[in-house]
Amino acid sequence: MQTIIINKNDQGQRLDSFIKKTYPKISLSLLYRYIRTKRIKVNGKKCELNYRLNLNDKIESYINDELLTKKTMKTDFLLAPNKINIIYEDSNILIVNKPIGLVVHEDESNNADNLSNRIQHYLVDKGEWDYKNENSFVPSLVHRLDRNTSGLVLAAKNAESLRILSKKIKDREIDKYYLCQVYGIIDPKQGVLRDYLTRNTKSKIVTVSKKPISTSSEQIITEYRTISHVKNISTLEIKLITGKTHQIRAHMAFIGHPLVGEKKYTTSSFSKLNVSKFQSLVAYKLVFNFKTDAGILNYLKNKKISIEN
Repeated sequence: MQTIIINKNDQGQRLDSFIKKTYPKISLSLLYRYIRTKRIKVNGKKCELNYRLNLNDKIESYINDELLTKKTMKTDFLLAPNKINIIYEDSNILIVNKPIGLVVHEDESNNADNLSNRIQHYLVDKGEWDYKNENSFVPSLVHRLDRNTSGLVLAAKNAESLRILSKKIKDREIDKYYLCQVYGIIDPKQGVLRDYLTRNTKSKIVTVSKKPISTSSEQIITEYRTISHVKNISTLEIKLITGKTHQIRAHMAFIGHPLVGEKKYTTSSFSKLNVSKFQSLVAYKLVFNFKTDAGILNYLKNKKISIEN
């Protein structure tokens, strides 16, 4: 028999979801049987599959020991530097300025040095995340940036904040603003672009089109405003209404105004003009435009955070 006491980062999850994450060797069919036959109990009683766990609930599992092997938490984050450029921090969230060239999550190179690992290492050293005593939660990024895009990335320090922020991103209640430089002068100077993006998972390149070209095509909406232009280069503020892979880079190239420094989504004529090693794109501002209740994060409503702060 094994006992787990639910902590603040476990509460709110469904019982079946939590057990499956905690004990990955238990199949779904076995899990349902064990709950039905009371071999998995909550607070000494039979419980439903969809029961939402509360703080200090006691889960007792009367199951063969070989199935009660907990998922081993990776500790690669300890190999990453713990230095991050913090723009804003409180007890629930962290906003950092990601540098160009750093990936946000582990990629095919399996390099431990990524933004997610740096944040986890920072929080361990600060004493805010005790990974040895967590059942399943790890501090997590709420959204991502491309390797060669710099700027603001939002991370959640606890499970409740992660759930709230993930929903706010999905419901478009967090506005993300970017600054970029593009070739040419856009007419009109501001507007909203509505097109379709299709991603090639093998080449990792996206295609923008006026109409869907496959069942995987998704609508993209990009709002732009011209701030200034010098000679043949315009500086734009971009507000992402949708947030798809390479959306800004591909969308601006599609309308004939690729980013300065862009290599993947441009033509040879513009490539010859490039004087920058990386595309000119920075995520510079987040606006917490909450329209619905945000629980423990209500204090962020209407808050604006930018690199300029």
